[in-house]
Amino acid sequence: MAKNFLTDIKTLRKRAREHIAEGAVTPGYRADRKLVVKILNEALATEIVCVLRYRRHHYMASGINAQSVAAEFMQHAVEEQGHADQIAARIVQLGGEPNFSPEGMLTRSHAEYVEGDSLVDMIKEDLIAERIAIDSYREMIAYLGNDDSTTRRMLEGILAMEEEHADDLVSLLEKYGK
Repeated sequence: MAKNFLTDIKTLRKRAREHIAEGAVTPGYRADRKLVVKILNEALATEIVCVLRYRRHHYMASGINAQSVAAEFMQHAVEEQGHADQIAARIVQLGGEPNFSPEGMLTRSHAEYVEGDSLVDMIKEDLIAERIAIDSYREMIAYLGNDDSTTRRMLEGILAMEEEHADDLVSLLEKYGK
């Protein structure tokens, strides 16, 4: 006997009309929404801290190699801001509120805000933060599994970018860290 994998049209239409105020979150959503919003707010704080650290590094970069490294820092800052925006939008889709409050930002963030004294120190601190983000996103993705595929896919895209950032920073460290 063939297994039906699609709900009949009448049932789909009926369910769509129920709990209409829930927006994108339908009865088929299986994740713990409050917990997902909580971890996304931690990810949001992490991205904001990374934006701030990268921007500081951009402006504080000095020395003979500073111009190209500073440009890389700014590119990463812009991309991290894009991640923050994606995460905030998803939090709202899930019926939550993105926490942009500066109060407690560093305690919510997985990454630290370390300024660094030299260009090489800045690169190392950014690489450490990217490695933290990579592990954090991997854990979030594993937790979500198939219970929230939309959030999981968003985080997988962000993870891919964080891995690119780490590769960029390793290259800079190899070039300037000697």
